[in-house]
Amino acid sequence: MGKHSGFLEFPRSAVPYRDAAKRIGDFDEIFTDPDESLLRRQGARCMDCGVPFCQTATGCPIDNLIPEWNDLVYRGQWKAALDRLHQTNNFPEFTGRTCPAPCEGACVLGITDPPVTIKNIENAIIDRGFAEGWVRHDPPAQRSGRTVAVVGSGPAGLAAADQLNKAGHAVTVFEREDRIGGLLMYGIPNMKLDKSLVDRRVQLMAESGIRFRAGADVGVNVDPDELKAEYDAVLLATGATRPRDLPVPGRELPGIHFAMEFLTENTRSLLDSGLRDGRFINARGKDVIVIGGGDTGADCIGTALRHGCRSLVNLELLDRPPEERAQDNPWPEWPLIFRTEYAHEESAARFGSDPRSFSVLSKSFSGNGGGVSALHTVNIRWQPHGGARKMIELEGTENTLKADLVLLAMGFLGPEDYVARPLGLELDSRSNYKAVHGDYRTNVPGVFAAGDCRRGQSLVVWAINEGRGAAAAIDEWLSAGMTEARSDDVPRGAAHV
Repeated sequence: MGKHSGFLEFPRSAVPYRDAAKRIGDFDEIFTDPDESLLRRQGARCMDCGVPFCQTATGCPIDNLIPEWNDLVYRGQWKAALDRLHQTNNFPEFTGRTCPAPCEGACVLGITDPPVTIKNIENAIIDRGFAEGWVRHDPPAQRSGRTVAVVGSGPAGLAAADQLNKAGHAVTVFEREDRIGGLLMYGIPNMKLDKSLVDRRVQLMAESGIRFRAGADVGVNVDPDELKAEYDAVLLATGATRPRDLPVPGRELPGIHFAMEFLTENTRSLLDSGLRDGRFINARGKDVIVIGGGDTGADCIGTALRHGCRSLVNLELLDRPPEERAQDNPWPEWPLIFRTEYAHEESAARFGSDPRSFSVLSKSFSGNGGGVSALHTVNIRWQPHGGARKMIELEGTENTLKADLVLLAMGFLGPEDYVARPLGLELDSRSNYKAVHGDYRTNVPGVFAAGDCRRGQSLVVWAINEGRGAAAAIDEWLSAGMTEARSDDVPRGAAHV
């Protein structure tokens, strides 16, 4: 694979982002156009490692054929690389931009050296494919006569719809928002994933025969029972959209918002009017505090910076991760190390330092009559306790932080239940729709569940895994039903004629 000595000859060299100080002045994508020679050298670093952990479940949930397309890029065979990539991934332009790349964490080269820039290469392959006109709509040659409703148009719903359509079933996707894309459209800001790319892929899917219904909120203006009666199968891919709250004194003060409210309204206004309509939560001139790390917290930071906030603080309850893998975090597990994301780099360019503070507990909010004005905190220490860890508040570390705008980015608890209730759907112990991975059937016949609403908050690449798996399960279930139907239509004794 690649050049046999490539991993010895070429160091890791990632495709750079645009200059941090400049890119915070717009919502254009943060990425730069890669140099082909750089990508080919990086593809050459992919060694013939025997067991490519990058494409196993440890590395890539959708089993991307990573060594194969790395080798093809090294050899300049871009069209063949695209064909390999599309064998396992419906939407490489989404994962190539938004995935944290667990494949790189599992790269065998990463045991001793920085891993191959797999994510950069993946993104370049699909971008090249669109630029060359190689990616086109692909309607099935034959239709099955069966119908499937997919509720939710995030990555799980879209992946399932794409696979089911390729199998010949008539698919309709229901989305409660005014635009198709779910998390891809409104949960991820434009600078990480330009919305024209989502629209482009949805248009290809529509041209392939998939129907999309925006503004169709199942459980509100679409009756779930009627949906179940009208379609042969229903797939729920509604996401995990119930945010984790912060129940402390002062939480009710104006100016404290969930992260997704902030991000969604910003993107909607950006697409509708270029933010000129003012119909979003504006951080301009405000002291902003983001509570919670992860991708969502980083996206809040990046958005607030682009608004022109006055100051920015990011608080994390957990300890600061180590610079290198800890003893209990061996390869090929995902490396739990300190990372500087695009938004942290931008904050340092704007304010001169990383915005994050670790091991900080938020105790209460206070206001000035017009809304929130301060957050009161205390530092903590995590102490081993009965096989787990408990928080110890550190006396004398109490602090008060100015805050005009507070964004809660502390993760999600599960799906909203207004779709599940009327269907009589059984939930698991974490309030997700109860269904087994690989089978995806709920307790209601003909109703399946996949993605974050089934497994809990996760990655885009895991949502695609679930969507593809659910599509296979639904296709098998429908095919079995069609076989039984054909058998029932045969007159008694006809088989002996």
